[in-house]
Amino acid sequence: MDYRADEKAGFKFIDLFCGIGGFRLAFEKAGGQCVFSSDWDKYSRQTYAVNFGEEPYGDIHKIAVADIPAHDILCAGFPCQPFSIAGVSKKISLGRKHGFDDEKQGNLFFSIAEIINCHQPAAFVLENVKNLCRHDKGRTFQIIYNTLTEALGYQVYWKVIDAKKVVPQHRERIFLVGFKPGRKFKFPEFPAEGPKLASILEPKVPEKYTLTDHLWTYLRNYAEKHRLAGNGFGFGLVTGKDSTRTLSARYHKDGSEILVSQGAKKNPRRLTPRECARLMGYPETFKITVSDTQAYRQFGNSVVVPVVERVAKAVVEALNVTVSLPRISYIKSGAKTQQKAS
Repeated sequence: MDYRADEKAGFKFIDLFCGIGGFRLAFEKAGGQCVFSSDWDKYSRQTYAVNFGEEPYGDIHKIAVADIPAHDILCAGFPCQPFSIAGVSKKISLGRKHGFDDEKQGNLFFSIAEIINCHQPAAFVLENVKNLCRHDKGRTFQIIYNTLTEALGYQVYWKVIDAKKVVPQHRERIFLVGFKPGRKFKFPEFPAEGPKLASILEPKVPEKYTLTDHLWTYLRNYAEKHRLAGNGFGFGLVTGKDSTRTLSARYHKDGSEILVSQGAKKNPRRLTPRECARLMGYPETFKITVSDTQAYRQFGNSVVVPVVERVAKAVVEALNVTVSLPRISYIKSGAKTQQKAS
C-alpha cells in the first residue's frame, strides 16, 4: 500500500469502508487525491485494486489512528446492515443484536469518530440507509448527531436523497456533511425526473440470467402468499419504462427485487453485473473481474456515484478549494449548529 502525495492535488481525502470505490470516483472528479482507503472485504479490495491500482487497507481496527495520513475530507459509507429495515428485521428474527449493539458492524461509526477527533479534517461526508433516522426510535441518529456536533465540534447538515433522479433506481440514502469551522452549505439540486431502466439495459443478454421455471413459480407463489396475508413482500417486475426498486447485496440469491420483464412468453431475468454497475452510476470503463455473486454484492452495497459526485462538488465549493490551492489550514471551532437541508 503506497499512498504517495501529489502536491498538485487541491485537497486530500480518505475513503473509509470504501467498498469498490464509489466515493473515490466522485471525490477524484471533484479534484481531490485519495491518500488512504480501507475495507474489510477481500473481494471488494480486489475490485478496488483493479480499478485504482492500489489495494485498500483491511480491517480499520488494525491500524493506529495516528498512522492514517492527514486529510482534508473524510468519506465513509459505513456499514448499513445494523440499521437497515431489512437488516434489523433479519437480526431480530434470528435473535441477533442490531444497531450499536451489533458487535461486528454496529460500532464502526465510533471508529470514524475517533479518526475525525485525531485528524480534525475540514469536512466529512457520511452515507447510510434512510432508516438510520428512525432506528431505535431515533435514538441511534441522535447519538451520531450529538457525537459529531457536541463532542467533535462540527457543524452538521443532513438530508435523505433519492437516487432515482440520476439513475433509474429508487434508492434513498441519508448523507451527513460536517464542517469545522462551520460553513454555509446547501445540498445540491437534482433533476426533476431521472432516466428510465431502458437507458441501462444491454441489447443482448445471456440466457443464464433468465429465471428458471422453478424459481419463477416459487417467487410468484411466495408473493401471492404474502398478498393474501396483507403483507407487501414480493418480487419487483419492471420494464424499460420503469425505475427499479433498491438494488441490495442479496440480489445474487434470487434477483427478486429487480426482475426485468421479457414479455408474456418468457420468464423475467436478473440484471447483469454490468447493468447493475450502470444502475449505480459507475462508468463503462469500470472493471468487473469478480464472480457474478460478488459483483452483485459489491454493487448492492455501493453508493450511487452520480449522487456522491453532486454532494462532493457542493462540499468542495463550500470549502472554496481549487486544484491550485495548498491543503486547508485547520481552525478549531466549537460550532454545534444543526441544519437539515430542506
